[in-house]
Amino acid sequence: MSSAGIAARLEGQHVLLTGVTGFIGEALLHLVLDRVPGVRVSVLVRPKGSTGAAKRVATLLRKPIFAEVVETAGGVEELMAARVGVVEGDLADAPPLPSDLDAVVHCAGDVSFDPPVDEGFRTNVVGVRELLARIDEAALASGRGEDSIHYVHISTAYVAGRRRGVIPEGPVEHDVDVEAETAWGLTQRTSVEDRSRSADLLERERRKAEREHSRAGMLTAARATEQARRQWVKDELVRIGAERARSLGFTDAYTFTKALGERVVEAWTAQGRRASIVRPSIVESALVTPHPGWIEGFKMAEPLILAYGRGELPEFSAAADTTVDIVPVDHVVAAIVAVLAHPPEPAAPGYFHVSSGHRNPLTFGVLYDHIRGYFQQHPFTAGERGAVLLPEWRFPGGQAVERVLATSERAHRAADYVLGKVPRSDRARELVRKLDQQGRRLEFLRRYLDIYAEYTQAELSFEDGATVGLFRSLSAADQEAFAFDTAVVDWREYLQDIHCPAVTKPIRQLDERRRKRAGGGAPTLRTIDAGSDQAPAEGAAEIGAFFDMDGTLLSSNVLEGYLWLRLRELPTAERWAHLGRVAASVPGLLAAERRQRSDFLRTAYREYAGADLAVLERIVDEHLTGHVLSRLSPAAVRRVREHRAAGHRTVLITGAVTPLTRPLRPLFDHIESAQLAVDEHGRCTGHLASSPLVGESRAAWMQAHAAEHGLDLARSFGYADSHSDLPLLDAVGHPVAVRPDVPLYRHAKRQRWTVVDWASPSPSVRSLNPAGGPG
Repeated sequence: MSSAGIAARLEGQHVLLTGVTGFIGEALLHLVLDRVPGVRVSVLVRPKGSTGAAKRVATLLRKPIFAEVVETAGGVEELMAARVGVVEGDLADAPPLPSDLDAVVHCAGDVSFDPPVDEGFRTNVVGVRELLARIDEAALASGRGEDSIHYVHISTAYVAGRRRGVIPEGPVEHDVDVEAETAWGLTQRTSVEDRSRSADLLERERRKAEREHSRAGMLTAARATEQARRQWVKDELVRIGAERARSLGFTDAYTFTKALGERVVEAWTAQGRRASIVRPSIVESALVTPHPGWIEGFKMAEPLILAYGRGELPEFSAAADTTVDIVPVDHVVAAIVAVLAHPPEPAAPGYFHVSSGHRNPLTFGVLYDHIRGYFQQHPFTAGERGAVLLPEWRFPGGQAVERVLATSERAHRAADYVLGKVPRSDRARELVRKLDQQGRRLEFLRRYLDIYAEYTQAELSFEDGATVGLFRSLSAADQEAFAFDTAVVDWREYLQDIHCPAVTKPIRQLDERRRKRAGGGAPTLRTIDAGSDQAPAEGAAEIGAFFDMDGTLLSSNVLEGYLWLRLRELPTAERWAHLGRVAASVPGLLAAERRQRSDFLRTAYREYAGADLAVLERIVDEHLTGHVLSRLSPAAVRRVREHRAAGHRTVLITGAVTPLTRPLRPLFDHIESAQLAVDEHGRCTGHLASSPLVGESRAAWMQAHAAEHGLDLARSFGYADSHSDLPLLDAVGHPVAVRPDVPLYRHAKRQRWTVVDWASPSPSVRSLNPAGGPG
């Protein structure tokens, strides 16, 4: 190799980088701009939504790690004009490349361990082939020969698959037909989509969705059915890819498609091109550059580290003596730049493992000791309980961990079934919160047990002789500026003093923000939507606030309202008999309510047959107004008044009969309630004047009301307590679940909706004897 330094060897070269918006690509771009000033860079970046590639690159360069480079250049625009060109396009349909390129470094690719099989092939195989075709076009256009562009392919050490022992720096031995497997992989989505529309699968998902959502409406159930079908497609594509990969000796679809991508590169190189293949192992935070602990997003180890620190990872399936091969990202990109500066001969690809396990092994047992040591010194806190109790791992083996997890999953399903049947209450919601928290923990454990099982059992040692030889060929100055000798990493220092503090810092900051929010009480109108208490904000008249009544504004229900009202209208002698008859009908009413709330309301309101509507209204005005108002939640009343003060249109939508809403008229600009049908004598017929507004019909009515009054539903608010009101809450931009039932509570949490607990007045001020006067 030449004695010239890296910067000198790359002086004046034009290098194209892909994947610069990813972890390794961003670090590589920083290193090249910072340490190799004579290189001109182009970056291949795809637009994202309405944001073009150039704007995405400008945003990238405004990140803190580029601050010094940008300052030296005089600004982002000046840096881009002088050194960073942008090629807009996608690897799936790669655009023409600049004809004066000297090298291409391909960092982009699907890096998830469980991609849908078609996406893995499209990115890691087809994308590579497309890029190489564009490189050939650029070389031909340059007139400098087909070997004039050095292609550096970033792969992974785990293309070794399910082998064991020492893995050499060379081609992976397998006889997989790349063309046949790629054609198969790309057609799987069509096949799976077809199967997802089979009557059996759709019937199963539809019945499940209707059991859960029928009270909200059939369209809500239909949307849930379609969401379930799409999720099934994604899960099935992941499963198919993983099974095909393992059947051929690879750990998963990621390593399988990356290995086939290497075959594409090798076939291209054999035609006289220059290519180097760099295979990092598990890439984690920086040791030194751009600063110790620098990392973008969570990689392979971070979710496990954080879960352990939270006390949520009771055991792990690895053996204590198995090597976990970790390499800092700055070592990876330094090695890439060194490889870039030392192109191989045509048709003789170079292979470089950037790994640590062969010369500086870190075992899972030692990794555990260092992470545990860190959290013992710097624990997460568990609210008022103090420091989180850290699990003690005994490394019992994968089968033992699987048995414990499977038992926990069965217990969770049983508890979930029971909680789904209990009546709503604060206690029920708290139990659901804890159960869902445990469920998320179990889902996390299952996912990572399934994904990482192959890696925790991989007894691999990646030879790195070529990489070490390249490093030792560098000058002392270059060895310092482009350090990638992983033998120097002190694992205790790296894990306890650099890596763990870096990956836990954002979580600690988030926890602190949550504590502050928790101490500040429920969100107020002012925090949700601008506007002062003294004067409505501009455009406030376009905002609506839609409230449900029973269970939201006041603690009552349809049957209770009926007893307040109807029994007072009956002669005293008939009240107890009527009350007994109503009590006997309760089981049937509850069954109707579980099926369709509209059926329940129609059944309940048949009991008004024969009642005089004018008398019902007079009873409310003379006897029940005070009682209804006494059951209003003070917090709910404050919220309605805040909306009115802000200039919003307040609307009550309820399935309660109109007479019972009369005490609430001063609070609302409009009340939409159940109208009792009457005969020519003003007597109730036992029917409603029109279909009750429940479930999806509420949302439809809201849309019509908003159009009539010029309301912007995207800026409006909705308040409801029941899963049957899901369409109401979905219709507005600011949904608020008020003391929700279990299904709505779960949905609100998943959607990150506001959940409030508007306490009802104490029972001492809200009792009423349904068979007589006030109790």
